[in-house]
Amino acid sequence: MFDTLSDRLSATFKNLRGKGRLSEADIDATAREIRIALLEADVALPVVRAFIANVKERARGAEVSQALNPAQQVVKIVNEELVSILGGETRRLRFAKNPPTVIMLAGLQGAGKTTLAGKLGRWLKGQGHSPLLVACDLQRPNAVNQLSVVADRAGVAVYAPEPGNGVGDPVQVAKDSIEHARSKQYDVVIVDTAGRLGIDQELMQQAADIRDAVSPDEILFVVDAMIGQDAVNTAEAFRDGVGFDGVVLSKLDGDARGGAALSIAHVTGKQVMFASNGEKLDDFDAFHPDRMASRILDMGDLLTLIEQAEKTFSQEEAAKMASKLASKKGQDFTLDDFLAQMEQVRKMGSISKLLGMLPGMGQMKDQINNIDERDVDRTAAIIKSMTPKERAEPTIINGSRRARIAKGSGVEVSAVKNLVERFFDARKMMSKMAQGGGMPGMPGMPGMGGGPGRQKKQVKQAKGKRKSGNPMKRKAEEQAAAARRAQAAQGGAPGLPAQGDKSFELPDEFKKFMG
Repeated sequence: MFDTLSDRLSATFKNLRGKGRLSEADIDATAREIRIALLEADVALPVVRAFIANVKERARGAEVSQALNPAQQVVKIVNEELVSILGGETRRLRFAKNPPTVIMLAGLQGAGKTTLAGKLGRWLKGQGHSPLLVACDLQRPNAVNQLSVVADRAGVAVYAPEPGNGVGDPVQVAKDSIEHARSKQYDVVIVDTAGRLGIDQELMQQAADIRDAVSPDEILFVVDAMIGQDAVNTAEAFRDGVGFDGVVLSKLDGDARGGAALSIAHVTGKQVMFASNGEKLDDFDAFHPDRMASRILDMGDLLTLIEQAEKTFSQEEAAKMASKLASKKGQDFTLDDFLAQMEQVRKMGSISKLLGMLPGMGQMKDQINNIDERDVDRTAAIIKSMTPKERAEPTIINGSRRARIAKGSGVEVSAVKNLVERFFDARKMMSKMAQGGGMPGMPGMPGMGGGPGRQKKQVKQAKGKRKSGNPMKRKAEEQAAAARRAQAAQGGAPGLPAQGDKSFELPDEFKKFMG
């Protein structure tokens, strides 16, 4: 959703690199480019004005003029101001002291309230709660049936005493659901209310009546992130007519410009609490303003990536894989382990989304978007067509075995040959990472960077490095070193590209691994 905005901001910051100090003209030009980028992203005009005013004021202040790298300091200021307009700190749900906690969902028809009720129920169940979904949308055709299906898929209970389709009193259903929850010991009640095609008095009155009947602990306004600035107008109308405590953004995986997400918290004064970014029930999580700002500025979202890895991989499995990869050239790591790793990564979500959380990957979005998720399924089919011995010792796979495996998995013989070659390359690469460090939270990759011995060796080599006698070359080396230090100070991951660095390429082993 924020691709266009990210590209514009990255291009703007690229023009600042290499400048030892910033003039008034530099600050004005940068502010003008950021203003255009935000307006093109459909951010509300009052939000843009406030944002630019704060950035310009801070950019002209002492924090930039006294900084070692003023350009990087401006990037830091923009990042902090983005976090501010997105709501500042992460807002958590308030739970009732005496269960059940009542959460009421409100919003226009088509915003995705019913599906989001299932996502929220599943998320709360994963947090150790026992949620109950309540069908109070009794006007939209099949809304009650849809909520029942969604609840079944999410593995949570549903309260739907009325058939809907214009039959039943939604206020009475909401009131009765509280007693039902108490008797069945559900600790969270999620009330799905009716929506309309537009804001009208009937909608507001019904939502207000349900609010008065159940006295919700949280009223969440569900807004379609793809409708642009109109989302802000709708949110203000709901705030004034019914009132709400937090915002949930749905359809964040769409191709709209994202202005609603950047505007709604600032304009309404209510924070975005959750974000839905896909069609699956687990494509839902708490909204973190700092992480969203990092994604917009192409700094990645490693914290979310690590959290997803920790949910998927157990410490026991991680230790087991680490010991296999740490063996001599990773010989103990078999195709069975390779398949298990792939299936675990697949559980974390789309490969494209996972790669998109890495810093600097915005410049490779075309390659990432072209990744075929079905390649994982084809690879799994090939491995499962092998005998246990072939998976344990892939070196024995000869021409006749390749032909049999290809026939069993429905692929060409060359595909089997390529998979085995990629496996050896990937095993070699992962073995190096396991012995020297790698992605945190991933099996066989216990940490970022090398171990103590490797770090000492690198420091020793760095001390002994000679400077070039050529003044121009030495100046270029010093500038490159300063840029690396600035990136590290800003929180960039070591070894990853600076924003806009088109010279960055994936390692050959990783290219082979990705096919």
